[in-house]
Amino acid sequence: MVGQTEKHKMAAAPRVPETQDITRIERIGAHSHIRGLGLDDALEARMVSQGMVGQTNARRAAGVILQIIREGKIAGRALLIAGQPGTGKTAIAMGMAQSLGPDTPFTMISGSEIYSLEMSRTEALSQAFRRSIGVRIKEETEIIEGEVVEIQIDKPAAGSGDKRGKLTLKTTEMETIYDLGAKMIDGLQKERVQAGDVVTIDKASGKISKLGRSFTRARDYDAMGASTKFVQCPEGELQKRKEVVHTVSLHEMDVINSRAQGFLALFAGDTGEIKQEIREQIDQKVSEWREEGKAEIVPGVLFIDEVHMLDIECYSFLNRALESPMAPVLVFATNRGITRIRGTNYKGPHGMPIDLLDRLLIISTEPYTEKEVSQILHIRCEEEDVEMSDDAQELLTKIAIETSLRYAIHMICTASLVCTKRKGTEVDMQDIKKVYSLFSDVKRSTQYMMEYQHEFMFSEIAAPEGEGGATEGDAMKTD
Repeated sequence: MVGQTEKHKMAAAPRVPETQDITRIERIGAHSHIRGLGLDDALEARMVSQGMVGQTNARRAAGVILQIIREGKIAGRALLIAGQPGTGKTAIAMGMAQSLGPDTPFTMISGSEIYSLEMSRTEALSQAFRRSIGVRIKEETEIIEGEVVEIQIDKPAAGSGDKRGKLTLKTTEMETIYDLGAKMIDGLQKERVQAGDVVTIDKASGKISKLGRSFTRARDYDAMGASTKFVQCPEGELQKRKEVVHTVSLHEMDVINSRAQGFLALFAGDTGEIKQEIREQIDQKVSEWREEGKAEIVPGVLFIDEVHMLDIECYSFLNRALESPMAPVLVFATNRGITRIRGTNYKGPHGMPIDLLDRLLIISTEPYTEKEVSQILHIRCEEEDVEMSDDAQELLTKIAIETSLRYAIHMICTASLVCTKRKGTEVDMQDIKKVYSLFSDVKRSTQYMMEYQHEFMFSEIAAPEGEGGATEGDAMKTD
């Protein structure tokens, strides 16, 4: 029985990597193919670049706004991206975020989500504003930086007690031996530091960071593996003064200073409302740091999608907030025409009041041409790793023109599943037709509802004469 058990274990061992591969899932989003705005150095839009297709005028205008954001000198600018559904408004905003990079704060919210938070609407907008403004704090710290020559660890003879040791570090000009305590020894062992590594040690905190492997140990490349990073041996003295930069948002500073648990409050989820006195103290402190040269403001971007969902109270707040010197650059997006302003009985362009629209730079998006739709579908096929024949892509493009681009994009994944089911390697026309028959688009679904609406509950459209269903005198009719 023992032999059988060992044989069973040996047979099961090779299955471990297979299980790890299965659990690794790659998430693909609606705009995961966007890498930037697709502009050249002269801010001219390339026809197809960085995942962006068409909308050249809108992308050029967004590129000008990017220059304003990068310079960081102008606050309170607002931009409205307006156009029909499915014309790439959110894609342009995502392209701006990708072009700005991770150092510039970019906050994205929907106009409807501020109603579901456990705080007032103006407080939710205030926190979104503060999240979109970063503070780059500079401080100098003393560090020890060098290449490890030797590590000696002396274990206690009695088997208990504090560990002691010596660390030999060198640069291109000097070499020094440092005495190690138990804390430093634990740090070196945790980072798996060994002879030949280039490390930095923060003198204030004792934190050890491994920068990489010295080029003098390049002959050990095969033994270390292909992923090993090699760096030059540091020059000059071992002890140096180094400028360390931390970037935090104003909202993070507000939370840390308004909660008893401090930094841990950031991980608690809903931060609740923050007193205005706290924000004023933070702003005053940041102003002092700016005058002393210890910090600088990094104005970011606040993107509000579906901005027509805001009400007149929110619009009044935005009017005042845009005049603040600490305001970020605002980017709105909407697909509405002339419609009612929420919270009033009046109508306005895009569902927004005229006094706020007067402050905005408006970018209009245009419907995609058939060629542009084909290029977008090709990019999405590559992003979702779907092989599709030319005939199938041509049919999908035709469906996108007759229905909508979003519907056609949804069909890519479903057609790929149908193709896999029949053990095919490439999506062809029969897969597209199969999916088209299984899932209705908006037009066909609306047509079906109009034909059979009298068979649904709470129907408000009177049925044609001679058919049953709801009429104006029915008790089921609602206003």
